[in-house]
Amino acid sequence: MTLRRAVGLSLAGLMVLVGAVWFGQGNGWIGGSSMTDDGFWAYAGAVTAGLGVALAYVVVQSARRSKGDAGALDDRYGRR
Repeated sequence: MTLRRAVGLSLAGLMVLVGAVWFGQGNGWIGGSSMTDDGFWAYAGAVTAGLGVALAYVVVQSARRSKGDAGALDDRYGRR
């Protein structure tokens, strides 16, 4: 795993986790803060978590694409 992929997936996971917490607080499922029962935080959490999932998808697809290109070049030039 490359550093770029590790950082991208870590950031994506953090975004999903933070988004889930914000969503839970905004909906009143997690109490104890000024964010509880505030619809803005439910919306912000859903958007943040969704962007985290999208980032993870892009990172994984980018890794698959680059791995596929390298394999094609190896086949083309006879390296195995």
